[in-house]
Amino acid sequence: MSEDFSVVEPMLAEYAGLERNMADPAVACDPNAMRRLGRRYAELGRVVSAYRAWRAASADLADARDLAADDADFAAELPELARVETAAADRLREVLVPRDSDDARDVIIEVKAGEGGEESALFASDLARMYTRYAERQGWAVEVLDATDSDLGGYKDVRLAIKARGAVEPSDGVWAHLKYEGGVHRVQRVPVTESQGRIHTSAAGVLVMPEADDPGELAIDAADLRIDVFRSSGPGGQSVNTTDSAVRITHLPTGIVVSMQNEKSQLQNKEAAMRVLRARLLAERAAAAAEQEADARRSQVRTVDRSERIRTYNFPENRVADHRTGFKAYNLDAVLDGDLGPVIASAIAMDEAERLSQVSEGSGS
Repeated sequence: MSEDFSVVEPMLAEYAGLERNMADPAVACDPNAMRRLGRRYAELGRVVSAYRAWRAASADLADARDLAADDADFAAELPELARVETAAADRLREVLVPRDSDDARDVIIEVKAGEGGEESALFASDLARMYTRYAERQGWAVEVLDATDSDLGGYKDVRLAIKARGAVEPSDGVWAHLKYEGGVHRVQRVPVTESQGRIHTSAAGVLVMPEADDPGELAIDAADLRIDVFRSSGPGGQSVNTTDSAVRITHLPTGIVVSMQNEKSQLQNKEAAMRVLRARLLAERAAAAAEQEADARRSQVRTVDRSERIRTYNFPENRVADHRTGFKAYNLDAVLDGDLGPVIASAIAMDEAERLSQVSEGSGS
């Protein structure tokens, strides 16, 4: 075996250790611990599977070469066995490219109306519906954590929690697919409020955050929080209940503010607000870590610039265009109904090509 994949050896040891830990009854009865271990186990599983396939292909090729001098049948098999070994080595190199460690996580998506008034709020509701339909197609669960309605039935802002059902491979994770959606989404269409039939352009902002597995994963000091309660309000600011059930949490060290008013219970609103706060802090921690690493990968399809315009939805042409990847399709109606797969696939393909390119450049230097 001419290839040097010794970097896999510590991964094999870690994989075996995870198997032992997950079989421990004390761990098995802790869902949060099992979720964390399961995510890493699935991540390493791709490498272990590819490594074993390469070892088997390499052994088959080596055996055939030893026997080829004396047996013409083995000599005839050499080209195909060499092709299989090369393909297995390529696959192993591919899975060894570092993945985003959050890929298997669930996410919280915030969609907020931007320029365009009521039309922007209606577009924000279209985007929320698009993500909900896409999640349903993937077999994921969707929960509306909080929403502020506009006068015409759109959303001034809405927060969705999207969760996979059970443990998943990192490549199948919710974050692995939806992390590319953050940024400004622009719509071009005739608003329902436009009597002259003129096309207007408006926008909505999308923020996607990986969700913490459990409260203990990200310690938050109660002394760092200011919690205010107030009455929930509906469109136009009218009060929708008579108790102070809405909750606003301010994280004093960072200045992050999260408000929740969807539930009638103050406790439920506080729990939902803490989920969003933990997700925001987790996202900030990941961004800070990437900034500190000299060799941090700068993805061209997922940046931390929340003001970046990433996509345009043109209704007159039934066209959707992604400005980062160059993807363009004329099935906007289907995309807004949840057929988002090809759009996301274009972002994944570009991101993976960048990672492979950077690894190749690094190995050649």
